[in-house]
Amino acid sequence: MSEAEQKEPEGIALHIDWHIPEGAQSRYANNVLVQAGQYEIIISFFEAQIPILLGQPEENRRKLEELGSIRAELVSRIVVSPEILPVMIKALETGLETYRQAKEQA
Repeated sequence: MSEAEQKEPEGIALHIDWHIPEGAQSRYANNVLVQAGQYEIIISFFEAQIPILLGQPEENRRKLEELGSIRAELVSRIVVSPEILPVMIKALETGLETYRQAKEQA
């Protein structure tokens, strides 16, 4: 094989047709845990519900101290290659900026 034939093909940009199936569930997450594996990044999303407290501030504080912890339920987990993480961070930053601009105009 010649040197020209051994060269890797040039990248081709393909359009992505984003498909979200009907019935796909969305879940609320208010906590996130990021773990680094040997070859991947694991991002776990959780929902933690704070108990309803209707007492006086001192009583509520005592009840919270007695609890010691609250349960956080896993709602979704994704595993990604470390190489894609900067792209994800950029997409999140763009989404947050768009949200903030829309909020300012409201």
